[in-house]
Amino acid sequence: MKKILLFFIFTITLTVNAQEIQFEASTDKSTYALDEKIRVSFRINTDGDNFEPPTFEGFKVEGPQIFKGNSESVTVVNGRVTTKRSIYTENNFFLTPKAKGNFTIQAAKIDYKGKKYYSKPITIQITDSRTNSNPNASNNNSRLVGNGVFLIAETDKKTAYVNEVVSVIYKIYFDPTTSITNVFVNKAPTFNNFWSQFESDNNPRPYLEVYDGKEYGVIEFRKALLIPLKAGNQTLEPLTLNLDLKIEDPNAGFFNNRYSIINQNITCRPKKIEVKALPENNKPAQFTNAVGTFELNVIPNKKQIKFGESLDLKVELIGKGNLNLINLPRVENTPELEIFEPKHQENITSSVVTGMIGNTADIYTIVPQSKGKMTLKPITFSYFDTDSNQYKTITSDPITIDVLDGPGLSSLANNDQEELKKIKTFQFINTTTAFESKNKSNPFGSPLYYALLLMPLCFIPVAFVIKRKKEAVQEDVVGLKLKNKDKLAKKYLSEAKGALGNASSFYLSIEKALHNFLKAKLNIETSEMDKENIRELLIQKQATSETINAFIDLMKSAEFARYAPSSSHSMQTDFDKAVNVITDLEKQLKK
Repeated sequence: MKKILLFFIFTITLTVNAQEIQFEASTDKSTYALDEKIRVSFRINTDGDNFEPPTFEGFKVEGPQIFKGNSESVTVVNGRVTTKRSIYTENNFFLTPKAKGNFTIQAAKIDYKGKKYYSKPITIQITDSRTNSNPNASNNNSRLVGNGVFLIAETDKKTAYVNEVVSVIYKIYFDPTTSITNVFVNKAPTFNNFWSQFESDNNPRPYLEVYDGKEYGVIEFRKALLIPLKAGNQTLEPLTLNLDLKIEDPNAGFFNNRYSIINQNITCRPKKIEVKALPENNKPAQFTNAVGTFELNVIPNKKQIKFGESLDLKVELIGKGNLNLINLPRVENTPELEIFEPKHQENITSSVVTGMIGNTADIYTIVPQSKGKMTLKPITFSYFDTDSNQYKTITSDPITIDVLDGPGLSSLANNDQEELKKIKTFQFINTTTAFESKNKSNPFGSPLYYALLLMPLCFIPVAFVIKRKKEAVQEDVVGLKLKNKDKLAKKYLSEAKGALGNASSFYLSIEKALHNFLKAKLNIETSEMDKENIRELLIQKQATSETINAFIDLMKSAEFARYAPSSSHSMQTDFDKAVNVITDLEKQLKK
C-alpha cells in the first residue's frame, strides 16, 4: 500500500511539473504575403535561461526583442469573478520572407532549473506579394503583430561632425487596435561622449504611421538633442521602457471581460552614429569649436558720451548650431578703455525639428580713460559651416566712440563767460578774516615740512605695483576666463535653487553649474567634457575617489532626470548634493 501511495505521489508531481512550465512558439497567422513581416514569439511562463532560437532558414531575421513581465485576465461566469495572473518571458523575432512556398520554423530551446524545454515547430505559407494580388484581399490582415509593441531610436543623421547637433526620437510602435498606458523608464540610455538635452512633452499624442508597409500607432515617447564631443563610431545605449498594453480579445464571450492588461518591458536597439573629426586643413587659429551657421553683431548702446560716463557694448552671436557650448570672442583691453567683465545672456530654443537656434551674447560695460575719439578694434569669430562643410570667419567693423568734455569748470567757461569774469575780477578781495597767534612758529624747514614734502614720493612705488598687477590681471585672459566660469557656476547653482519644482529648468541649471565649475577648476573646454577624462583630471588633482564618484553620478542624474518624473523632495536632495560636492571639490582642488 505504501508503494502504491508513493507511486501516485510521484505521478502527480510529474503531472504538476509538466503543467507548470509552458514553452510555446506562435505567429499571428499561418499565411503571409511575400512582402509582409512575420512576428514569431517564443514564450515561457517563467524566467528561463540559455534561450536558443532556431536558424530561421529562408528568412531575413530581426531581433530578438525580449519582454519580461506579468499578465492579468479577468473572467466573469455566472456572476463569479475569476482573476488569473501569470509571469512570463517572451522572445520576439521579426522575419522577412526571401521566397514563396511552405516553410517550417524549427523548435527553439530554453533551460529552466537544469531541464531543457523545446517549442513545437510552426509551418507557415508564403504567398505572392500584396502588390501583385487583389489589394482588398489583405485588408483584414493589414495590422501586424496583434498585441505586439516595439521601440525604435530614430536619428536625423547617421554621420555628424564633432560639435554638430544631432536629434534623436524614441518612438513606440504598436497595433492601432490596442492602447498603451503607464509608460515608465526602466533604463535610460547613456550618452557617453555626447552632450545631451531632452525635449519635454508631458502629453505626447499618438498618430498613425506606415512602417515596412504596415500601419502602426506611434507615440514619440522621448526626444533629445545630442552634441558629439569625440570623433569615432559612437553608440547610443538602448532605452528600456515598462508599459501596460490593453488588448481586446475578439473570441471572448458576451459575459467575459473582452480586455486584458499585459505588462511588458521593451528595449530599442543600440544606435550607432559615425562622428567625424573637424578637418585640420584651413582651420582658423581663433576657432573655438563653433559648428553650425552663425551671424556676429557688435553693437554699442551709444557712440557719443561725456568723459566719466560709461557705455554698453553687446557682442551677440545669432544662428543655428551648438550655441550653448560656444565661447564668444572677447573685447580686447586697451589703455584708453577700462573694460569690465561681461554679463552673459542666452535666448536659445532647442527642438528636434529645428535643432538649436537663437542667440547668445556678452554685454560689456566700458569706461573711457581719456577724452577724444576712441576706436574699438574689430572682433573676429570663426566657425565650421555645416552647410558648406568649410570654415568661415566673420569680422566686425571697427567702432569709433567720441568722448566729449564732462561737467565742470570747462562747461561753465563755455556757457557763462560773464560769471567767470566776475570770479576773476574780484578774486583778490578777501571777504573773511583769519587771526593767527603771534607766538606761532614757522613750519618751513621743520621735520613735519620735509615729511609732508616726501610723502607723495612714497606712494609712487605703491601706485606702480598696483598698476602692474592690474595690467597682469588684464593680460591673463585664461585667468579672467576661469574666473568668469566660476561666477557662472555659482550663478546657475543659484538659478537651480529658484527653479525647485520645475524638473526641466532645475536639472538644466544644475548641469550648467557642474560644467562651468569643471571649466573653471580644470581649465578644460566643452569638447573635453567626457566623464572618463573628467575622472582622470580630478584624480591628477588629488581629489578623493568618493567625491569624484559623487560628482560623476550627479552629472548623470542631471542629464537623465530633467524629463523624468521628479518630486520636489528629490530635487531638493539633488540640490543639496550639488552644493556639497562642489564645496568638497573646491576644498580638495585648492590643496
